Order: sequence, then structure tokens, then C-alpha cells
Amino acid sequence: MTTTAMNSPAGANRGVLAVWGWIKRIPPVYIIFFAVFITLGLLNHNGYQTTNGIMTFLRRSSPLAVLAIGEMLVLASGGFDLSIGSIVTLVVLASSLLLNNDPEKALPAIGIMLGLGLLIGLANGLVVSYLKVPSFIATLGMMLLVKGGALYWVGGAPRGYLTDNWRAFGRNYFEQVPLVGRFPYALLILLIIATIFYVLFHRTNYGKQILAIGDNVRASRLSGTRVELVRIMTFVLCSLLAIIGGIMIGGFGGVNVTIGEGLEMQTIAACVVGGVILLGGKGSVPNVIFGAFTMQAIVDLLNLLGLPKPYKDAVQGLIIIAAVAYSAYRTRRKR
Repeated sequence: MTTTAMNSPAGANRGVLAVWGWIKRIPPVYIIFFAVFITLGLLNHNGYQTTNGIMTFLRRSSPLAVLAIGEMLVLASGGFDLSIGSIVTLVVLASSLLLNNDPEKALPAIGIMLGLGLLIGLANGLVVSYLKVPSFIATLGMMLLVKGGALYWVGGAPRGYLTDNWRAFGRNYFEQVPLVGRFPYALLILLIIATIFYVLFHRTNYGKQILAIGDNVRASRLSGTRVELVRIMTFVLCSLLAIIGGIMIGGFGGVNVTIGEGLEMQTIAACVVGGVILLGGKGSVPNVIFGAFTMQAIVDLLNLLGLPKPYKDAVQGLIIIAAVAYSAYRTRRKR
């Protein structure tokens, strides 16, 4: 009797519907990423179908993923942080000057950069929380201020170079690692940061408060949430992660006055592809990380196809529009 029911068309339909329901629960970012990455593998066997190729890809992707985690905190609280790219530029230009070609100054230089990141994030948070300036405007102004300040500091052009021990965080590998062979420092940094912020965002009251503020500020305030303090902390953490991401990017990008250009849009795109709602109230650390991996994979695909930079910018814009439209569509359907 049971066997007959299972073999019946109705039983088969129920099985198909169950599988389809499970597939629908998978965040789209994972499907998109693997589709793009498999395409890369088919076009470039040596670059993306070998362990070394995969590790190289993850090394390039890790800095953007670190930046995206920070941006996600701000977006989930209902704000924006457009100063990320300028912070990366500041890190690379100022560090090359502070190092003065001396490897022994690497750790002090990193400490100074983290201190500056703390101040920038604190300034963003205070202006948004207490002066009531929209975060888009406040961080746009900070973006211009930080970039202008960095260029003034170094005299308008790169000076010095980044020492090998400073660049190791973004460029070097652990050698002879079981199963993978070479394991990037950058990926290890990402895994540590991802673990910390997964616990912070998904397992503590602070993460719940961020989402609650993004969903409804008034209700959060009435429930006793210290809205201003939570917002300030999100901007501080975002800026600190931008400093860390900048150190990683400088590791393989070198000293360049344009090194941080467009990163704020790339991080927002990574967050949106990872399912973050721009008006706040939703976010996921693993999804955002794969959003960053997806954006890097798309850039690699466009490079592999030989498309110029304007096409890459256009594709990035289309991705943001499509992801936001899809999110809005799903929200309307749930209502």
C-alpha cells in the first residue's frame, strides 16, 4: 500500500515539490556564484579548475569580502557608508609614507591606520546619529575629505613603497598546506573576521538591534534600544574593516592614487547581491561574503572576455538594479 502510494504520480509530484521547495530556500547568490565560477572554469581550465587557481581567486576576493561585511552592518541598520574606497586609498598612500622603506615600521604604521579608521568611523557615526545628517550625504562628504586629506598628506603623488612584511597580509601564502598546497594569508584573515562577525551579527543582541533599527527605528527606540550608540558602532566597525581590507588590497595592488576608486560601489553591489536590503532590516554574513566572491568572479569573467572598464561599470550597475528590483519583488509577494 505504502509502496504503491510512493510510486503513484501524486507521490512523485509531492517529491518534486519538496525538492523544489528546498531549492527555493537557497539564497540566489550561491546559485549565481557557482554558475559564474563554473563558466570561468570552462573558459580557463588552468586558472579556475585547479586548487592553486581557486586559492588565487579567493586571495583576490577576500579583501572585497572583508569590506562587504563592514558595509553590510551599516546597510542593515538603514544607512550607507560611501567612504570605504577613500579609506582604502588613505591606507595605501599614508602607509607608504609612514613606512619610509623601513620594514620595522610596518606594525606601527598598521596601528596608526587602525587609529585613523576608528576616528573616521566615529566621525561618521556621530554626524549621522546626533547631527541627523543622512548617512549618504555624511559619508559622501567623508569620502571627499579622506581622499583629499590622503593626497595632501603625500603631496599629491605616491611616495615610497610598501615593505614586504606589510604586503604579506594580502600577497603571501602558507606553503605546503595539506589538501590545498598553498593557502593565502588573506583568506585566513577573512575566515577569522567572518567567524567573529557571524557570531556578533547572528548570535548576539547587537546584531538583532542592528536589524531592528533598520526595520523600524521608532519601534527600536521605544523598546529601549540605544539607537545612536548602535549606529555609531556600525560605522566604527565598517571603517576598521575598511582599514583591514585596505591593507590586504595594498598587499598585491601596490601604491596607487586610484587604488580605492569605485570600491564603495563594489561593496554595496556585493551586499545587494548577497541579499541585503538597502533600506535596512536584513543581512547575512555568509551571503555577503559570497556576494563579494560573485562580484569578483563577474569581474574576472569580463576580463577574460576582454571587455573594457566602461562595460564592467555598466554590468555592475545593472547587477545592483536587478538585485534591488528582485528584492523589492519578493518583498511585495510576501505581503
